[in-house]
Amino acid sequence: MAEVKRSSRVAERVREELAWMLTREVRDPGAAGAIVSRVEMTDDLKTVRVYVRTLEGKVGKEVEEVLTALKRASSMLRRQVTTRVGLRFAPELRFFYDDRLDKVNRIEELLEEVKREK
Repeated sequence: MAEVKRSSRVAERVREELAWMLTREVRDPGAAGAIVSRVEMTDDLKTVRVYVRTLEGKVGKEVEEVLTALKRASSMLRRQVTTRVGLRFAPELRFFYDDRLDKVNRIEELLEEVKREK
């Protein structure tokens, strides 16, 4: 059986903790409705790419506001994640909008359009 990399295991724990904190501990109204969809961590555990979506399906400027609010809360989130996961070093949190679902939906729309034309 293939062994899972440590960075992958830690990334999953970080995702769980961030999801918990975003729903219950972040008080910034700009971050309301943010959902952690996935987390990628470097092998040295020093940088975390956090991909988020919004509950309401916000787009454009509203997404930028959510990302800005998360950036403001990043120092608190960084401290808490380090403590809760038991990391030696506090990883840098970088927030990005996860547009994978948007791309999948667009591909499905195009396939439906092709099917209707036939």
